Amino acid sequence: MTATAPTSTRKKGRLRRPELATQWQLMWWKFKKHHMALIGMSVLAMLVFLATFAEFISPEIPFARNNKYLAGGPMGVHFFDAEGDFHIRPFVYARTTERNPVTLRKFAVIEYEKRWPIEFFVRGGEYKFWGLVKTDLHLFGAKGGFLHLFGTDSLGRDVFSRTLHATRVSLSVGLVGVTIAFILGAIIGGIAGYFGGMIDNIIMRVIEFIRSIPTLPLWLALSAALPRDWTSLQVYLAITLILALIGWTHLARTVRSKLLALREEDFTLAARLSGCSDARIILRHLLPAFLSYMIVDVTIAFPEILLAETSLSFLGLGLREPVESWGVLLYAAQNVRSIAHTPWLLIPGLFVVLAVLAFNFVGDGMRDAADPYAK
Repeated sequence: MTATAPTSTRKKGRLRRPELATQWQLMWWKFKKHHMALIGMSVLAMLVFLATFAEFISPEIPFARNNKYLAGGPMGVHFFDAEGDFHIRPFVYARTTERNPVTLRKFAVIEYEKRWPIEFFVRGGEYKFWGLVKTDLHLFGAKGGFLHLFGTDSLGRDVFSRTLHATRVSLSVGLVGVTIAFILGAIIGGIAGYFGGMIDNIIMRVIEFIRSIPTLPLWLALSAALPRDWTSLQVYLAITLILALIGWTHLARTVRSKLLALREEDFTLAARLSGCSDARIILRHLLPAFLSYMIVDVTIAFPEILLAETSLSFLGLGLREPVESWGVLLYAAQNVRSIAHTPWLLIPGLFVVLAVLAFNFVGDGMRDAADPYAK
């Protein structure tokens, strides 16, 4: 009697055999070979983590003002002091503010003889985590002083804390906008590709008309039409809806082209003969057949909506205070004078670049993985 291999080994070997793997397993194996896509996914995971726990990770309340450190530069974290001695506990040097006798402009002075140690799980400004749990516990803070890793703005507000909260808003705008655009693109494109004829012609003419309008002037016109007396929540929802209503066209064209090829397949004819409704055929049989390609399009569309929101807020026509987004924070760095005196206000722009590059890398990896049989 021949001995059989252990179950775990046999199972492990079976998973590595392409002929026995599912479509999603093949896609995942090919996606893992795209190293830049894995790096991009790690960066996005980090941004999502920071956005999720923004209140807890932030050492300060976003709108708390530090009058002792107005327009102060970033405070570096040190392990070695000015004499070269190593300290186990990280620290920042104390800061004081002095006024220039000529220009009367305040500037920060570093006191190298005084150190503020950094402690973890400290008590600070009170906040509501996700608007539900009221607490004052923060991940870290400076004992005996203050800590501003990215510096402060002209009002003394912590740029690091505001950037973390802005990450949540910007990513949520992109997520909600992409979700709405995905639903609209899948439904409208599915109707056009499945029914064809006059319906297809009307939908395609509408898509071509929307795509023929210059994007930036269209955003500006729609955003400028928003009433100025709307609340921040109303503006947030309106901007998200505007970006979604414009961003669905590319996905709709992709869905239409795929359905035109699949609606004559044997499994579609079998579903129609078995009495399935048109909606069921589209949603349960046709769309899942190329779901991987739709996911790729959604991944690529995310940076477009993210950049659109940032551009509108940067121009003052999108989200505005008290809502915090990357574009709202960059609005304070519009003129050359602000950049010259407080260049650290451009740090939220680095988060925008990082997020867009990460999404592009993930999109490239998913595009390659969508066809796992291609060489």
